[in-house]
Amino acid sequence: MTTVTVNLRPDLADFLEGEVAKGGYTSSSDVVQDALLLLQHEKAAEEEKLLTLRREIARGLEEAEAGRFSKKTVDDILSDILAGNTSG
Repeated sequence: MTTVTVNLRPDLADFLEGEVAKGGYTSSSDVVQDALLLLQHEKAAEEEKLLTLRREIARGLEEAEAGRFSKKTVDDILSDILAGNTSG
């Protein structure tokens, strides 16, 4: 394992110590590792969303250039996206 020194704001240091004191973690390192894993997961999910958005924008531009337009409203499209339905 690599050792890293980190300076924390007092409120974050208190939170870190509190998490260990509650017994959910055996050390400050475990708390920080969980926090970084969560951040890593969130960043990956954000990147996936951006890739999907870029892909859908490119698809929409291709459709528009071909003269094919949807009759869906912005709300309809948003509902489809939130429901995971990107099939058009």
